[in-house]
Amino acid sequence: MVLSLLVLHRDVAKMAMSADEPSPHRVPHLGRPLRSQDIPWLARARVLAVWLVSVLAIILILVARVPFTGQVTVEEGEVAQRDTVAPRQTTFVSQVLTQQRRDMAANAVPDVYDPPQPRIGRQQLILAAQIIESIGTVRNDSSTDTAAKAARLTAISSLNLSPQVIDRIVLLPPPAWERVVVEVPLVLERAMREEIRENNLADERRKVPARVRLDLPDEDAAVVSGIVQDLLLPNSFFNQERTDQRRQTARDAVEPVTRTVERDETILRAGDIVTDLEIEALQALGLQGRNWSWDDLLAVTGFVLLLGVVFLYYFWRQEPELWFRWVEPVLLAAAIVIFILAAKLMIPARTLLPYLFPYAALTIILAISLSLRVALVTTGLFVLVVGWLTGGNLELMAYALCGSLVGVLKVRRGERLGKFAWAALFALITNLMVVLAFRLAGGHWDARGLIELIIAAAINSVVMITATLLGLYLIGAVFGLATPLQLQEISRPTHPLLRQLLLKAPGTYHHALIVSNMAERAAEAVGADTLLTRVGAYYHDVGKTIRPYFFVENRSEGMDDPHARLDPYTSAQIIMAHVKDGVDLARKHRLPERIVQFIPEHHGTQLVSFFYHAAVEGATAPEAVDKEQFRYPGPRPQSRETAITMLADGAEATVRSKRPTSMEELERIVAESIQNRLLAGQLEECSLTTADLAAVKRAFVDVLRGLHHPRVNYPTEVAPQPAPEPRA
Repeated sequence: MVLSLLVLHRDVAKMAMSADEPSPHRVPHLGRPLRSQDIPWLARARVLAVWLVSVLAIILILVARVPFTGQVTVEEGEVAQRDTVAPRQTTFVSQVLTQQRRDMAANAVPDVYDPPQPRIGRQQLILAAQIIESIGTVRNDSSTDTAAKAARLTAISSLNLSPQVIDRIVLLPPPAWERVVVEVPLVLERAMREEIRENNLADERRKVPARVRLDLPDEDAAVVSGIVQDLLLPNSFFNQERTDQRRQTARDAVEPVTRTVERDETILRAGDIVTDLEIEALQALGLQGRNWSWDDLLAVTGFVLLLGVVFLYYFWRQEPELWFRWVEPVLLAAAIVIFILAAKLMIPARTLLPYLFPYAALTIILAISLSLRVALVTTGLFVLVVGWLTGGNLELMAYALCGSLVGVLKVRRGERLGKFAWAALFALITNLMVVLAFRLAGGHWDARGLIELIIAAAINSVVMITATLLGLYLIGAVFGLATPLQLQEISRPTHPLLRQLLLKAPGTYHHALIVSNMAERAAEAVGADTLLTRVGAYYHDVGKTIRPYFFVENRSEGMDDPHARLDPYTSAQIIMAHVKDGVDLARKHRLPERIVQFIPEHHGTQLVSFFYHAAVEGATAPEAVDKEQFRYPGPRPQSRETAITMLADGAEATVRSKRPTSMEELERIVAESIQNRLLAGQLEECSLTTADLAAVKRAFVDVLRGLHHPRVNYPTEVAPQPAPEPRA
């Protein structure tokens, strides 16, 4: 209840201050969760600039052609410049072979014709009767000679007879003509009963002489044949619609043709003309390259912008605190760009390299350096990029996603090397399951290729762990972020700076150990980073090694107080100088920046109260003493971890000086120590809540209770007296 009232008092006082605008580089905490609307425009512009540069870099990476990938850029009809060999076995549905089979099946279907139409035969019989009547009229005309009759018959538009037939018609005697008149309809009817098409009309006309009665003289038969041949017409016509339907049915009946390209099979030979079948095989193997085009640039730009906008929206809605920093967004962008560049070099047109690529390394590095949520979202988008590079290879996408998820969930915070080993083992098992699921379920696999993929999956786990550890080391060296392995390394007592603290300032070293235990327990209670808190507490007072005896915990009883010969101003400057000295020492020994922040922030902007009050007592008036000369430079704690260390440092020092004799007194001292810093406004820029402060207080009391418990007064032991020597 007391802490709740103090938090309310702090917020009211803060609202009354007009000049308390938060720095754009600090995260404001106003007693509620941080919202995206709280992000200042300077932070927005900085993150958007990093995002824009990253998007442009990714677009250039995806568009650019990578040399030495084994790809060839050929088109149908070109002459192959070199041999191209299949790097692996692959089985795919050949659209080219399937289309060829379907065309063959369709071409095998004959043209469909309608049945013969009797109407046409009847029309020709009527026309034959009219023609015979017209010929008879010309023949019976006695006023004209033979030549004139032949001319008149030639002029009849319905006739298309040869001159020889016309001459015979004119010269036939009446009995012969009568036989012709009777025979023509009979022969014409027999001929028109057959199926006559455009393509066999000539054949049917050649058959007409064989249909004439054999007892007719040759001259009469020739006339009959000539007239009937002239009157023959097609009576069966081509049906395009039914033909197309039958051919389409034949096409649909052909199953897709599967083609298998064996490993080391020569697809192209130098000097051969490239065909569509060879181009299809190159595409199936990922060996067909493409020349750069504006369409490619447009497609890649749209794809990258889509992923970038989705990620930026997530970053805006779920990670507002990261907008206030510059290291984390730059690290995230650099990791994404580097891994996409490596994927561009290793994945397309490769056989085994895609299965050696350390996909899980990106996820684990981001999870340890930033957060698990950021790592999972980034992994999901990165898998889509893998799909883009492989033309939608579902097997490789599952390989990248499943191994990454299992690996990062097993390694968690990565505080021990053993977790990395287990993560590698679990990722290996997952990768093997993915390979077997896709290869065995597909039904098309070869033993040699499967063994190679299993070996590649095994090597992948080693490559993944190596890349992860190397990446975490580089992140610590380049970006100054505190990775768990780096924190474990610098937390060892053999570290040169801790060794120096132990030898030169043993009292401060002991104080740092107690504070680290208190801070670690409190960090665990509020869900903060326990490892970071513990290691940061180790180094929070490391600057005291420069002038150790100016600090009371490093002076033994009977040792002169060096401050007795100094004025309060000088003493305060010496005390405050341990912050700057500590920062210099930490950076000299290349400690992570997150650890360096513990040194100035654990004091915040507090007063060196002992010497300030001494200066006030020695001054003519309290107003004559400038408070700012006795105030630590700050900044105030920016994170929960540094704030907890500040509270632990103050509580431990206060309890050590007052030496409580009961549990109630211990709890009161700890609560007052926390209240003093809360009222002084030292916790305004961190995210500790009222509930967190209560948990911190309980954790401090639990640790200090074990250190300051009452002890039993043992009786003084009397030294045994030597036995008297016997007298002679």
